[in-house]
Amino acid sequence: MNPTRRTVLIAATAGAGAALAPSPPAAAAPRAAAATPPYASYWYPDSLPAGSPGPGITWRSLTSWRAADDPDLACNAAAVPLASRFTPTPANTTARSGQARVQALVSFGPTSGNPSQGSATADYYALTHWAYLDELVFWGGSAGEGLILAPNAPVVDAAHRHGVPVLGNVFLPPVAYGGRLEWTRDLVRKDATGHYPLAAQLVAVAAAYGFDGWFVNAETGGGNTALGTAMLGFVKELKALAAAKGQRVTWYDAMTVNGTVSWQGALDSQNQAFFQAADAMFVDFRWSAATLASSGTKARQLGRSRYELWAGVDVESNGSGSSVDWDAIVPAGKPHVTSIGFYRPEWTRNHLPAEQRAPEDFHAADDRFWTGRSLDPSRPDASDPWRAPAVSVADRSTVTSVPFASVFNTGHGLRWYEEGAVTSDAPWNHLGLQDRLPSRRWVVRTPGERPAVSFDFTDAWRGGSSVLVAGELDQPAVLDLYATRLPIGVNTVVDLTYRSESGEVDVEPAVATAEPHAAGATPPYRYLTVDAGVRVNSVNGWQTVTVPLTGLSGTVRALGVRLTATEGPVRWRLGGLAVRPAGPPPTPAAPSGARVTAANGGDLRLAWDAAPGAVRHHTLHRLLPDGTRRFLGATGQRAYHLAGLRPEQGESAARFEVRTVGELYNASTPVTVTHPW
Repeated sequence: MNPTRRTVLIAATAGAGAALAPSPPAAAAPRAAAATPPYASYWYPDSLPAGSPGPGITWRSLTSWRAADDPDLACNAAAVPLASRFTPTPANTTARSGQARVQALVSFGPTSGNPSQGSATADYYALTHWAYLDELVFWGGSAGEGLILAPNAPVVDAAHRHGVPVLGNVFLPPVAYGGRLEWTRDLVRKDATGHYPLAAQLVAVAAAYGFDGWFVNAETGGGNTALGTAMLGFVKELKALAAAKGQRVTWYDAMTVNGTVSWQGALDSQNQAFFQAADAMFVDFRWSAATLASSGTKARQLGRSRYELWAGVDVESNGSGSSVDWDAIVPAGKPHVTSIGFYRPEWTRNHLPAEQRAPEDFHAADDRFWTGRSLDPSRPDASDPWRAPAVSVADRSTVTSVPFASVFNTGHGLRWYEEGAVTSDAPWNHLGLQDRLPSRRWVVRTPGERPAVSFDFTDAWRGGSSVLVAGELDQPAVLDLYATRLPIGVNTVVDLTYRSESGEVDVEPAVATAEPHAAGATPPYRYLTVDAGVRVNSVNGWQTVTVPLTGLSGTVRALGVRLTATEGPVRWRLGGLAVRPAGPPPTPAAPSGARVTAANGGDLRLAWDAAPGAVRHHTLHRLLPDGTRRFLGATGQRAYHLAGLRPEQGESAARFEVRTVGELYNASTPVTVTHPW
């Protein structure tokens, strides 16, 4: 790639204000008032820009950060631990495990003003293809806002639920776009004991916020060998401290050992010391087939895996239309050369015109990007010039324990549903509410006409989305849903919640207790008859069937559903799936200590103490004077900001209810808090 274009690209897309010019010095702005909305945190290493910050921007120094003084920590701390993953038998014969991995550098929003708890729009990059990812970088940073970004809690929770570590970003921008060498020197400054205090600060931030380490991108030119040596010492100490906390460090191929910025597009003598100091390295876009091959060889000579090198693939402008020398990274029929580092795959949202950013449009583009033109990872299109990750990389799953449930919530929607009823008609996004989603979207096995399968947002059982199957269904069709490792007990049952909008369909849960005999083969499903002895419950047009796993033992290794149309064409929705012990599930314990922590007119901050045990999320409702409840929101965290509330007629105090929601979507009794008007 042209070096000049690349420099402009990085600086201009890192966040709003990336190219702001310096102004006269001023003191740092104070933290926002406590009743204002919480946002993801961002800092400068120490010294602040000259002048004053723009509207909505708060300049902060990482040097002075303390967890105990962070008023937004309860809203920004992740609630979901990093899940372990396994690799099932690949869905096709070309996807491999143990070779190339996938990293993504994603800007989920601007550096400043990036909400901590979602927002009131469905227009959001709701990443769902976690099964192919091994590392997510919360990309951003700009000279005019801040250079060090901590990921917001919804992104971390969604990624962790699917077993993907998330890294914060340290961005030292080019001088031409506001970068100052002073900020690099601030970052790598030693204290009187010879240690790097900001290395310890970065590790402390990640530990307090619950994410998994840092991506270090030093692109400010003008340095010398002394600065390069200081940066290397800083990265070594950062990695050592991070490793002790289970965190990781990835280095971006920019600064060299002599302190200058010179993107190598390879692992070579100019950057190998940084690679050795870190856990992995993002190889700049200037790579060629020859430099990647030599990089893999050098990694092996250094005693490292070639797959700890992410070969940068810039998809910001053209997404799945990008021209990539895939054979240089993931050649067909040969061992993979390196791993893949996608730069800005949120193109799948950003390239859409504003009027076509409905959730369905985004997911169609996103499925194309991750799965390929066939939209079925079990049968990739060999003629597709875009080699989607599903073609080369084996998917992973975290579905390993009972109870397990999913309502196919993608983390955004046009409304909020509870048991098939609309409880809020406001659009929303909150990625932390996303379910563990089917990893192979969408594998359909049928000898007949293949139906269309997609996430749909016009109806749902819970949350904001359901799985829609539409088509003639002239032959029985099996929809693969989950690769699992679920132990079967004497009383294990499967719940399916679904509805038919047109046509007539016989529905059978599909359960496999063994792996397919080979990559690309169908799991050895057993189809469970939904007969007169099966428990059926109907609510708001949705039907839930509960089918015992009678006669099965061992471990459920794949879950799906077989649909046989008796009248067509068919529009059929799957709203929920659960594997659980028979009988009523135990009611989750209620949260405690609900309280108002700040108030400013109709803007409130609530906080509470989470109940012991597993918590899927919390829901918040307002209890109205007539005894009805109004849904306000949901979050995995223990705090929530409410804006624009007004008294109801005759109401002297607002009353709020907070509930724990368990793995099976059963809710606790409420804890109540009041706020006088």
